[in-house]
Amino acid sequence: MYKKVLIAEDFDSINIAVEQTLKDLGVQEIQYAKYCDDAILKFKKALQDHQPFDLLISDLSFVEDYREVKIASGEELIQAIKKIHPEINVIVYSVEDKPYIIKTLFDEAQINGYVKKGRNSISQLKTAIETLLYGKTFISPELAHALQDKTAKEIDNYDITLLSHLANGVAIEEMETLFKHLNITPNSKSTIEKRVAKLKDYFKANNNIHLIAITKDLGII
Repeated sequence: MYKKVLIAEDFDSINIAVEQTLKDLGVQEIQYAKYCDDAILKFKKALQDHQPFDLLISDLSFVEDYREVKIASGEELIQAIKKIHPEINVIVYSVEDKPYIIKTLFDEAQINGYVKKGRNSISQLKTAIETLLYGKTFISPELAHALQDKTAKEIDNYDITLLSHLANGVAIEEMETLFKHLNITPNSKSTIEKRVAKLKDYFKANNNIHLIAITKDLGII
């Protein structure tokens, strides 16, 4: 069983439930942080003390308040921690259910488990922790289809940038100038138009507004 676990979660009630689950499993040391900035500091200190965490359990979204933060999301936290300590096991514990986001977390952030918060989530979290001990990955059964999603392989950062600017109201006619200003390539009007057409075809969108709506629903932008 894991000896030292870090929980990144901003709601006390959830922290208490997760902590109790870990205690029931026999975890010796449990720490939690309500802010991602605090979580990364705890993680770095543990490494410096040569007593690293074995497992990170993190939410994806953290409610904004009066405090200014450098790391605002669980996804950023996971990437930062993986950069420092790639071997650590990570379980995401979140209400997020968009396939693109989940698939990207497994493929790019190299998470080991994903548990969707809900009625049966504590029992699933326990199963996830036990599964990871055997070197396997875990995902909530109701989200298993997310790992079959091919969108993450078909869409690259250029597409996401293009879609984001479209969603922010930048017209195709203005995109060429904007991309040149931002040093984004390719940036010719014809290339941009072809890329948008390809995206509309891939997502079976009737127009740009429909395309934006679909990609927002999928969590791409």
